Amino acid sequence: MRETVLVFSVDAHTLPLLALLKTLREVIGRWWSEFTLQTRLMAAATLAVSLIMSGLTFWAVNTIQQDARMNDTRFGRDLGLLLAANVAPQIAENKLTEVARFSHRFYSSTSSVRYMIYADQDGEIFFGIPFSESEVQNSLTIQRRIELPDNYASNSELPMVRQHLTPDGEVTDVFVPLVHDSKYLGVLAIGINPNPTVVASSNLTRDVTIAVFISIWVMVILGAVFNALTITKPIKELLVGVKNIAAGNFKQRVDLPLGGELGELIFSFNEMAERLERYEEQNIEELTAEKAKLETLVSTIADGAVLLDTNLKVILVNPTARRIFGWEGSDLGGENILHHLPSAVTSELTRSLYQIATGTVSSERDREGEEFRIPLTQPTPRTIRILLTSVFDQYRESIKGIAMTVQDITREVELNEAKSQFISNVSHELRTPLFNIKSFIETLHEYGEDLSETERREFLETANRETDRLTRLVNDVLDLSRLETSCRIYHFEPVDIAQPVEQTLRTYQLNARDKGIELVHEITPHLPPVLGHYDLLLQVFDNLVGNAMKFTEPGGRVAIRAYLLDSDLNHQEETRRIRIEISDTGIGIDAEDQEAIFDRFFRVENRVHTLEGTGLGLSIVRNIIEKHHTRVYLVSEVGIGTTFWFDLDVFEEKQLSVNQRPDVETLPAAETTSATVTSLS
Repeated sequence: MRETVLVFSVDAHTLPLLALLKTLREVIGRWWSEFTLQTRLMAAATLAVSLIMSGLTFWAVNTIQQDARMNDTRFGRDLGLLLAANVAPQIAENKLTEVARFSHRFYSSTSSVRYMIYADQDGEIFFGIPFSESEVQNSLTIQRRIELPDNYASNSELPMVRQHLTPDGEVTDVFVPLVHDSKYLGVLAIGINPNPTVVASSNLTRDVTIAVFISIWVMVILGAVFNALTITKPIKELLVGVKNIAAGNFKQRVDLPLGGELGELIFSFNEMAERLERYEEQNIEELTAEKAKLETLVSTIADGAVLLDTNLKVILVNPTARRIFGWEGSDLGGENILHHLPSAVTSELTRSLYQIATGTVSSERDREGEEFRIPLTQPTPRTIRILLTSVFDQYRESIKGIAMTVQDITREVELNEAKSQFISNVSHELRTPLFNIKSFIETLHEYGEDLSETERREFLETANRETDRLTRLVNDVLDLSRLETSCRIYHFEPVDIAQPVEQTLRTYQLNARDKGIELVHEITPHLPPVLGHYDLLLQVFDNLVGNAMKFTEPGGRVAIRAYLLDSDLNHQEETRRIRIEISDTGIGIDAEDQEAIFDRFFRVENRVHTLEGTGLGLSIVRNIIEKHHTRVYLVSEVGIGTTFWFDLDVFEEKQLSVNQRPDVETLPAAETTSATVTSLS
């Protein structure tokens, strides 16, 4: 096998150049290695941005040039067609003088035209601008011809366009066939100058882009050199010094002759090192005093704090944690925390505590901390939040202990529950008027043409009233939700009890008709007005009638009665009273449920059926009636029906304020002894 040997010859002039390039590469490599990662990334980002911006600019310039070229092409084609259409008849009649006159006028009026040349069928030029034939023809005269492109078709009526470069720029050539009466007469060649504004704009954009690109890199290079000479080197010295300080070498000093902010930073570093060196030489008692201060601080924080070692033994417990877990008077130092926590807490924390102590947590999030929310019953009922946090060494490599933060969030839980109750109350109270408005409007929309004018007006009036009622409910819903705890004083006034009753019946008449329930009222004529709050009483009627409608089967009956109590039933009171009853023939309420029927969120349907509800209606009824200084009663039997009733004071002129007299208790009527009677105060 033959071997081939390549021999490169290097002359004496090339060797110094190669050595110079090698030295330059080493200098650049050493200089580049001194840059930080941030500086390198900044340089790479600057290069990328500058290249992208340059590319976009050149792309924009090329796009502008392409658009200008297309505009020149369209302009030349249209100009050639226009000129050819005007001169073709004159050429056909051999009126070359007219052709010349028209062409000169056209050429002088259009600065974009560089030349105009006319040739016959054989390509011989017979006229042109700025070309013209010699006045004297002899044997030495050269016959000028136009050399048409190879792809030019003389039988085509469409012009052909091309571009060619000249010392003055790119020129667009347009070849337009001269056709008259379907006869080919020759060709018209027109040269179109490029748009000077576009050319100047493209050149300026390109020059500015190149200048900006060069300027950016000049600034970057200058900044990098300045950074390497004045910032990077001192920062590296400081970094080495900080590492030595962190390693415990407090004798480290940085000696660089720099001024300004870096000089102040170096001076501060040296001063810090001196102080640390002095602190290291101080007595251990100061460290003990600092530890005592830390323990005092931990003992005064509002949250409970428990510090454990990796064996889950207690190192430190503050008073708040002792109070939460009932550890007052107990010495837990060195004891396993799992032996003293409540059982509910132990079952929740055991696995997590062992995982943190052994360093077998599954994610970085668990390494930072894990949170638990646990309800307690001992020593007192409460809800606590526990946060487990790992305690690492100074290098965050190994776990030295576990910090357990305990927060009593009982009040927070109660506030959340109160918020949920408030939202439920709002939903319950707003549902009925919205449903009524929707029902009447849907009826008007679907059956409006079948209803009489009186019925339509009545439906609209009812919808309007329900809208007003909805507005009042929105304004008063917060007060209603605080009926049990607030001290708000409601200003009562004379109320004709028949008005809220009739309004309630009108509201539910469509619902009753759809369900086949008889909805009636039995109001004693000429009843005196009662002392009360109209909107609150309307709310009572609405809730009670709504519940009666919901729990009454089709074919049943719901009735509202109002009558003046006889003197023998009201012998204990000086003020006359009117009794209001709402009865139905529904499914009834079991005796075991009657004690809790007025509690918040208690729903009988949880036991007897699946109708939806929030369980707030009767609770609101009870509170409203109590605001009227009376009580609400019920009598019910499963399968027969339910009757709710309450008594209201008759308005007397001598009464100044209902809130100034004591509460009044009214005994149930004697006629209700056949059923269970529940009094809710």
